[in-house]
Amino acid sequence: MQTLLLPDALRPHFYQELQAARAAYARQDAAGAFHHLERAHILGQRWAVSHTHVHLLMLLHGLQTRNLREILGQVPRIVFGFLGSLVGRVPTGNTGGANVKAEQPMPIPVDLQALLAPHK
Repeated sequence: MQTLLLPDALRPHFYQELQAARAAYARQDAAGAFHHLERAHILGQRWAVSHTHVHLLMLLHGLQTRNLREILGQVPRIVFGFLGSLVGRVPTGNTGGANVKAEQPMPIPVDLQALLAPHK
């Protein structure tokens, strides 16, 4: 099912962003780590499993940084993000954090546009 699993061509780029987030956490750079989670969100938001995975990591980020806004913002995004991906209703380019409205479309970074273009 296309809306469930991330396409093979995007998978290495998605996991590269998650690895960059882990490396930033190892450097104690929480802001840098969240930036990479946002990029992973943009790459994976159309596919339910990757979309939910990133929101779970964002929830963990909120817990680790003791950011109540992020914690409370991620709980509904986990449920509704999964469902939205399944039915094809996700806001293009949304970075996924609680600092932006869940339904707000956003510009996609140019490098990610090139990766996502074949999957429209």
